[in-house]
Amino acid sequence: MSTEIRKNVAVLGSTGSVGEQALDVADRLSMNVTSISAHRNFERVEEQARKFGVRSVAMADESAAKELKVRLADTSVRVYAGAEGICEMIAEEKRDVVLNSIIGEAGLLPTLAVIDSGARLALANKESLVVAGEIVMKKAKEKKVDILPVDSEHCAIYQCMKSGAQKEVKKIWLTASGGPFFGYTKEQLQTIGVADALAHPTWSMGAKITIDSATLMNKGFEVIEAVHLFGVSAEQIQVVVHRESIIHSMVEYIDNSVIAQMSVPDMRLCAQYAMTYPDRTDAVISELNLFEVAKLSFDRPDMKTFSLLQSAIDCVGKGGALPAVLNAANEVAVAEFLRGNIPFYAITESVSSVVSELEAAAVSVHDLDGILSLDRRARELAKGILCPQR
Repeated sequence: MSTEIRKNVAVLGSTGSVGEQALDVADRLSMNVTSISAHRNFERVEEQARKFGVRSVAMADESAAKELKVRLADTSVRVYAGAEGICEMIAEEKRDVVLNSIIGEAGLLPTLAVIDSGARLALANKESLVVAGEIVMKKAKEKKVDILPVDSEHCAIYQCMKSGAQKEVKKIWLTASGGPFFGYTKEQLQTIGVADALAHPTWSMGAKITIDSATLMNKGFEVIEAVHLFGVSAEQIQVVVHRESIIHSMVEYIDNSVIAQMSVPDMRLCAQYAMTYPDRTDAVISELNLFEVAKLSFDRPDMKTFSLLQSAIDCVGKGGALPAVLNAANEVAVAEFLRGNIPFYAITESVSSVVSELEAAAVSVHDLDGILSLDRRARELAKGILCPQR
């Protein structure tokens, strides 16, 4: 690898699925990993810190940070503690790229801290844009910070958008695998268990995003994300079910030409593109063999059975803090489902109830404090609906 391409990078959420894959890319491309963060898996973070020789680490869980500090006492690694510690770590050291793969709304403040630091943001935390897209994009523009999306679909769109001017974009074709329950009826979803929902057909992802894929909530979040990243309306985005997950998304221009980005389904490509941009480097993923693929299929999503996709489209259209309410209620519901406390269909029912209840209060809220306040209200309401005895 040329010295011009070698970059100093930080990986937030380093023990998650995307974080681990990003570190694998950094290792293969001989990048200099300066900092990492995680929630509470201090044993894995210690391994990563020693392997990459990082200068600093941050643990959101303060007890985990204390344990990690003891374990790394023989090194010069600085250990930061708590959610505030992650932002402090970001602010105190200059890097070329920070990849944020923290799960959920917890990734928002680190996203804003990265933008304030001036580093390029490789964004795998879609909730930053779902919860506060207007604020994030405005701050990035003011600070002249590039945001490179790490979602496979948005990474694809970003590349396809280079084929024309933004004003020439007619439509974005946002691909979806359809999740493990493609073709199911509402009746069939009544008996779904956790293991069923975690069995994604094509992608290897963390538990939370896998459940979101099963409900199509993840695709709804990606519609919201695309609206903010690419300056299009929700009406310009067409979700298309593509079971093979070979085409990662497409952009249709006003002359009716359609540009697609294709590869084997492997998130390491997205991390690589975001971390090495504007350069392309040698492959870290397998080559796409179209003869083996043989066929590509396309279907319309069933937005009646999987109604959270439509809810997300409606929420971004109405605006304000409503997408944040949607996300907060969903985070609570998915967590309860993964614990085995509620049935699969209760995710959709509870999220819809919370959005309906708080819509009037949320649509006029655009400031960060107001958004975070609505986020807390939505979580409390969701817990009250799902866990009334607690």
